[in-house]
Amino acid sequence: MRLYFSFFILFTFSLSTHAQVDVKKKSIAIPAVKSKDSVDAILFLPSKPNSNTPINNINTPRVSNNLNMPQKEFSMFGGEKFGNPGELYENRLNKSLDPLKLSKQELELKNGSTTDQYFGDFKSKAKFVNVVYRDHGYVDGDIIQVLVNDDVIHARVYLTGGFKGFKLDLQPGFNKIDFLALNQGESGPNTAEFKVVDDAGTLVSSNRWNLATGVKATIIVVKE
Repeated sequence: MRLYFSFFILFTFSLSTHAQVDVKKKSIAIPAVKSKDSVDAILFLPSKPNSNTPINNINTPRVSNNLNMPQKEFSMFGGEKFGNPGELYENRLNKSLDPLKLSKQELELKNGSTTDQYFGDFKSKAKFVNVVYRDHGYVDGDIIQVLVNDDVIHARVYLTGGFKGFKLDLQPGFNKIDFLALNQGESGPNTAEFKVVDDAGTLVSSNRWNLATGVKATIIVVKE
């Protein structure tokens, strides 16, 4: 019995000793060794990122340092180009001085007469005359009003490129015919050509006008 007990104690001790040896072997710490390769890797890292190296399988765009970007010049004068900014003001000044440079006749041709025009009086023995008129310039919407002895005969007449008009029975004495410009069309001034022809087909009078809005041209036919 004692022999069996002694053998049990010896067996238990041997297991404990073997376990301690295994624990000691497993807990041995291995000192870290600093690799020279890691130092060298840090020293030779590129100072700038390589634009050709893919990152996560995505190619980064190549950036050029020599981009020629278009430059738009800033101008205070809109789309007009002048060698000298003073030219802009000079041109505007010249336009404002045009009325001082042009003669009265030239201004009337350009802007239309601002005073009533009188084309004279003519004697006739005819019973009637035909009064016709048309736009002698570009047909741009000129409109006139026709009056005889201050009575409105045609309130609004749109002038076209062809002659149109009316027959006027002459009264003894003065027969005053007025052509009143109601507008200046699209291009201005109000431009027209008129003719007065008697019952025998004889031309009594003809002329042209260039009128500003509200101005009239007058002719008088005196029946003998």
